[in-house]
Amino acid sequence: MPTHSSDVRISVYGHPSAQPESIADLFGATYSTDAGGSEEVAIFVINPNTGVDEKTVTNWAALDEFQTPRLIVVTNLESGEADFDDAVLLANRLFEQVVTPYLVLHDDSGAPCALINLDTQEIIDYSTNPSKVIPSEPEHRTLVSEFVEEYKSHMSVMGEVSFAAGLLFPAIPVWIEKNIGVDIVRHYLREITR
Repeated sequence: MPTHSSDVRISVYGHPSAQPESIADLFGATYSTDAGGSEEVAIFVINPNTGVDEKTVTNWAALDEFQTPRLIVVTNLESGEADFDDAVLLANRLFEQVVTPYLVLHDDSGAPCALINLDTQEIIDYSTNPSKVIPSEPEHRTLVSEFVEEYKSHMSVMGEVSFAAGLLFPAIPVWIEKNIGVDIVRHYLREITR
């Protein structure tokens, strides 16, 4: 069910293994195979287990000309050997430098269950419905401290409106069935309507 109710034109690109059609449906977007530059924001979907196909890279480059705001959504977090970090490395190599405002936290079985916000260092716990924001523990803050410094340094240079201006490319982990990251993608999409 689409959940983005504005008149913003959103296109979704990505290899079918990354579930771009499901992401498009979720956010009231259009799944496209060719970038035309008519969208106001684009979501590029990556499955870290299968990588990024040449068509997706070509579509990314085509939107450079229009300075289209772009999000990278990483799916299939629950399966395979690759993870969110692998997808970010791919995006950095094949697209442009991306930022990771959130990192994935896993439960005891190794499944994604929460995200830690690198700006506030609060945790969004998706193991409950609805999700809840909880303070991080000192060991969490220690584990992410290097990422926090990198993220804050990047944001101090780029500024808060750099995503909507098409200058900053956030990578967001999403697991549709568990609602992980869906709220964060919605937040970024709302920035386009401001």
